[in-house]
Amino acid sequence: MSKTRAGFFFEDYRLGQVFEHATPRTISGGERALYTALYPTRFALYSSDEFARNCGLKESPIEDLAAFHIVFGKTVPDISLNAVANLGYAECRFLKPVYAGDTLTTGSEVIGLKQNSSGKSGVVWLRSTGMNQHGEAVLDYVRWVMVKKRNEGAAAPETQVPMLKPALKPAELPITEGLDFSRYDFVQAGEKHRLGDYEVDEVIDHVDGVTIEEAEHMLATRLWQNTAKVHFDTSQRPDGKRLIYGGHVISLARALSFNGLANAQMIVAINAGSHTNPCFAGDTLRARSIVLDKAEINGIGAIRLRLLAYKSKGGQSLEKVEGKYPSHLLLDLDYWALMPV
Repeated sequence: MSKTRAGFFFEDYRLGQVFEHATPRTISGGERALYTALYPTRFALYSSDEFARNCGLKESPIEDLAAFHIVFGKTVPDISLNAVANLGYAECRFLKPVYAGDTLTTGSEVIGLKQNSSGKSGVVWLRSTGMNQHGEAVLDYVRWVMVKKRNEGAAAPETQVPMLKPALKPAELPITEGLDFSRYDFVQAGEKHRLGDYEVDEVIDHVDGVTIEEAEHMLATRLWQNTAKVHFDTSQRPDGKRLIYGGHVISLARALSFNGLANAQMIVAINAGSHTNPCFAGDTLRARSIVLDKAEINGIGAIRLRLLAYKSKGGQSLEKVEGKYPSHLLLDLDYWALMPV
């Protein structure tokens, strides 16, 4: 009897299937330091305990996206070990900050399945929840991933495509208990812009660029214990390239957005997200944000942003043409963040 396993293939999934994913992860200050080393992040709330305390938190948490990557990484051996690509996200809520000392686990439920017309792969939709050591949900989200079939002749699972919300409403956003921006230090944060300084439909080009290195993306993906073969094994793709983990692109783009959105401190929801084209080492990534909406919730500002990551020198359109994204666009992410009013 084999002691190893090749992972799940598309025909192995069933609607309603539940996974309790392996390998709990206790967070330390090392995750915070490594996240800063891997991405050009400078958000003050995640850099300084004193700044965080002045905002009503007990200390500086790890970045929201670092928590997302850790929770996501737990799912990979059961869900996307044999993935062709991770396709998108929806209904993601960051329910509680994650602090050093917290231990995270993840569970998932299969909520949708659809075989592709080629018969070689299919799309799996899952709702995953990250829990801390107290049994409290810190993060939940839906994602969908394209997974290879083991046997192309195998019968397809029952088809069901879930109905997902296009966006969370302001009243649905989770606001951390005690969060208070009344003593917010704009000098230490790096910019003076409040919620009222942004206008709906405003476009913010974030100026800077980062060239993605092979070693950095593999180090980051290992940090999150993401074992998907396409990120490490060059034999998994016909072109012989390692695919950059989509979360690496999200974190790079979010870090670049500091220049222009330094006070968009806490990500509280991801409404929708698509990895629109593959990303590889050597690509130079740039970012642009578009303001979609604004709201005030009990004295806290919420700003809805569309974050676009692309590989070019700028000046090219990032919008769809005849229903297709341009080849230089890598990420289209719709999210809510909190900032001072």
